[in-house]
Amino acid sequence: MAWLRKTRTSSCETFRDERSPNGYSLLPWLLMGMGAFSNLFQKETPDPWIGGLGLLTFNSLYIYVAFRSFVKEKREAASTRVALALMGLVTCALALAYGDNWLLFFPLLGLATGAAVRAPHLRRAGLVVGVLAGAVSVAHDGWGGLDIAYATWISTMVTAAILSLSEAVRELRAAREELARRAVEQERLRFSRDLHDLLGHTLSVIVVKSEAARRLAAGDVEAAQAQLNDIEAVGRQALTEIREAVTGYRRGSLSTELDRAVSALRAAGIEPAVRRLGPPLVPQTEALLGWVVREAVTNVVRHSGAGHCEIVVSGSGERVRLTVTDDGGKPAGKTEGVGGTGLKGLAERLTAAGGTLTAGPGPRNGFVVTAELPVESRGLVAEAVPLAVG
Repeated sequence: MAWLRKTRTSSCETFRDERSPNGYSLLPWLLMGMGAFSNLFQKETPDPWIGGLGLLTFNSLYIYVAFRSFVKEKREAASTRVALALMGLVTCALALAYGDNWLLFFPLLGLATGAAVRAPHLRRAGLVVGVLAGAVSVAHDGWGGLDIAYATWISTMVTAAILSLSEAVRELRAAREELARRAVEQERLRFSRDLHDLLGHTLSVIVVKSEAARRLAAGDVEAAQAQLNDIEAVGRQALTEIREAVTGYRRGSLSTELDRAVSALRAAGIEPAVRRLGPPLVPQTEALLGWVVREAVTNVVRHSGAGHCEIVVSGSGERVRLTVTDDGGKPAGKTEGVGGTGLKGLAERLTAAGGTLTAGPGPRNGFVVTAELPVESRGLVAEAVPLAVG
């Protein structure tokens, strides 16, 4: 199936490329020179060898310019501009020497000019080739030669307009495909982060509470039953959160995460202390700080060996700070700065929201995780509100 999808995608891209203008699209216009070729073939042109050499030179330069005009780097190269200038000289020489059908090479020169030149030089180039065609044609055929001048100018401008529009369409298509690719990558990243944060914390809580239930089973059946009830509730809540994460609608609650943190810490034998002060937070800020609490507490339970953990949420009218501090002998993260995969993912999220996340050793042989975010004040809380104090 993967091979089939790849083949279909390749076929679609090839089909789109074949529909876009390219060098071959400009070749049929060389049929305008059939009159001059006929004059050579019927020996109606003086010095046919010179005329034939001029015709061959013009056609070669036209094909060279035509195929280089669809790649920006080649189109703007000096060799393309030199070839276009040589086309102009050859066209003038042939038109002055033979006139009649040979004047039709001027519209071909205009077409090549429109293909090879873009704004801001297009108007000047179109004017130059139009005036050049008019001067040579009027000198050879009188005022009737102005038709050649108009045909040359209009072929220059119309060709440039069509090809510029085609390039814009290709660029828009490429931009749309790039945006779609980035959206897929962002969604994959979001999903992987959510699963890591959800499952890592939930499984840690389940393991800790299972160990507590096993310890209590022999001596305190009621306490063991309470732990088992908590395990069931955590499992059910995890199923709900995973479904919400899959659909992208999950909104975390800082208060809920703080309550769960207290429960998980106590089940692990770690004394919690939670303090919260400052203004109420907007939902997005609450959700981000809830993720930080979940990840930091999970690391404390798993790795720190701590006996005490303090969680402090404080804020002003502009910024809010969350600090998770433990007194364990082992770091709750992997490295100073930002710890493991979970904390790194959270650091990226907070950075995108205009915040910061740091993690490192604390002042008293523990570990500290600090998150800061901008906050919109919706009325100040006059004093600290302790959620749980161990």
